[in-house]
Amino acid sequence: MSKQGIASSRMVFAVAATLVLAATLKSPGTTPSRQASTDTVVSGKFLNPLQVALLYWYPANLTTQLPVGVGPYGLVFDGADVWVANNTSNTVTKLRTSDGKLLGTFTVGAFPFGVTFDGANIWVSSQSTGNVTKVRASDGTVLGNFPVGVGSTGVAFDGANIWVASQDLNNVTKLRARDGAVLGTFSVGTSPQFLAFDGANIWTANFNSNNVTKLRASDGAVLGTFTVGTNPLGVAFDGANIWVSNVGSNNVTKVRGSDGVVLGTFTVGASPWGVSFDGANIWVANHSGGTVSKLRASDGAVLGTFTVGTTPFGVAFDGANIWVANYSSNTVSKL
Repeated sequence: MSKQGIASSRMVFAVAATLVLAATLKSPGTTPSRQASTDTVVSGKFLNPLQVALLYWYPANLTTQLPVGVGPYGLVFDGADVWVANNTSNTVTKLRTSDGKLLGTFTVGAFPFGVTFDGANIWVSSQSTGNVTKVRASDGTVLGNFPVGVGSTGVAFDGANIWVASQDLNNVTKLRARDGAVLGTFSVGTSPQFLAFDGANIWTANFNSNNVTKLRASDGAVLGTFTVGTNPLGVAFDGANIWVSNVGSNNVTKVRGSDGVVLGTFTVGASPWGVSFDGANIWVANHSGGTVSKLRASDGAVLGTFTVGTTPFGVAFDGANIWVANYSSNTVSKL
């Protein structure tokens, strides 16, 4: 073997050793299996490729809960930290993902609901004020409050603009992220809740009309309205498909993003709310069951149901772990 080949081998070994040590130190309360079972590494049943790369090959950690504000709702990951909208205490909480350390609590508008990250700032909707608040992620400074309409719920970022749903006005508002200027307001279904961006389009879950609306992000044109389950609320994109949680029918619907064709409906826990994609699997917070369900994105197979706090709402993925906002426990669970 050449000197270059030996050096490359040593580098690979060093990186692998570092990952092993990091995985061992970062997993309080959970002991990795010494040998892969047929339900873990070999079958890929529990984990996505990112988790395998980090050697997170064991099932979810069920022990870690961290206190936040009162009534946590939405969650978002900013690349280093998780932000939590506390609906009852009118604040957002910033937690370091590596260890859950509280980095700050910042006042926003009344009854914050949805949160999103634009690459530098956190945007938080306010259900009662009709505003969305822009918060600098580095230090929590409020940079502005921008009117979008009463009953503001879900928030999404499309790479340049912020989209905010209004459940009272049955529309979504598009704001320029740079300065908060309103670029348009577009009608959708009845009582839109959470939003998702698929790389070109915005999807809204319309709670009272039992459908989802697809809007072209460039101009807000409605490209389609597609029937899902009863009382859709959460929505997530898996790279090809849209997943929608249906609170009233206790299931999730998988919709092909390109044309809105329903590819399947899968039973989860009681009253599913928040939805998140981890690179291979869909996670759903079961509001009435105090659990989260994990489904394989490729076929909707249920891979596990894990206990979290009381009345879980929002779900977010940080690249290695799932975070769940537990509304009645005033905590977030890290799995």
